[in-house]
Amino acid sequence: MKRRQFIAGLGGAAVAWPLLARAQQPAMPLIGYLSSGSPDVFAERLRAFRQSLQEAGFVEGRNVAIEYRWAGDNVERLPALAADLAHRPVAVIAAFGGIYGALAAKAATSTIPVLFGVGEDPVAAGLVASLNRPGGHLTGAVTLGVEVLPKRLQLMHELVPTGTIGVLVNPARPNVDRIKAAMQNGARALGRQIHMLPASNEREIDATFANLAELSVGSLVIGNDPYFNGRAEKFGALTLRYGVPTIYQYREFAAAGGLMTYGSAIADTYRIVATYAGRILKGEKPADLPVQQATRIELILNLTTSKALGLTIPPNLLALADEVIE
Repeated sequence: MKRRQFIAGLGGAAVAWPLLARAQQPAMPLIGYLSSGSPDVFAERLRAFRQSLQEAGFVEGRNVAIEYRWAGDNVERLPALAADLAHRPVAVIAAFGGIYGALAAKAATSTIPVLFGVGEDPVAAGLVASLNRPGGHLTGAVTLGVEVLPKRLQLMHELVPTGTIGVLVNPARPNVDRIKAAMQNGARALGRQIHMLPASNEREIDATFANLAELSVGSLVIGNDPYFNGRAEKFGALTLRYGVPTIYQYREFAAAGGLMTYGSAIADTYRIVATYAGRILKGEKPADLPVQQATRIELILNLTTSKALGLTIPPNLLALADEVIE
């Protein structure tokens, strides 16, 4: 080969090498994000997820991509949304929406790592073999759910010490009998009467609140359920409209006008799942990551709502509150 031809060939290679290198660079890893809610309602939770993912070394749009699927408070859509994510090149699925989201993701794939956030025993639910050794392609975080229901009942008892307490439950929820049993045991310990109020759709929720006076229910505890989680605004409005003291699980309810919340700091669950997502992207296996317990509990009171309802929050409850909304 002549010298001039050899040099010309090198020049062409110099142009081709960077193009080839760019073509061979792996695409950004993709996280599938499955939620029973909507991005506006669960914006605070999403921020917690992104922040912890960044702390794990992954910034959305820079070195990781996230494919979102929102069920819009319709848990019946979760199986189809999970199946759609499973057919995409996701490296891991972060499944939110309580037990509904976890089961939907589990059914959608037997190979893609799935990280869940649930409020009940994941072993009893069939998600993992054990907390310390999950043993399959699922792991994640579990909050204190059913365990804190009697305390929620006790707080309402301290605020409204007389009358029947209503307990709103979703009869379609898996393991709803555990919620009923926990509330009944808590009521017996307090010497209070409770009235179970089933509701699994918008119409039934509206009818339940409209019938509280007729049922002689003077206060209300909303049971744990992902279907209820995305309806904080609705529950807050109904609380004020019907003048019923109501307690629920998560902060969004008190922020939307509800009287009181007592339950796990839900953002912690999203942080745990994001941290685990980062570790899986770095090569770890879900079977080797123990299910973590998110144990931080928070009590939040809305003083504006208490005044609107004509209630005075006892000093001991104010002292215990993690946050007071005025």
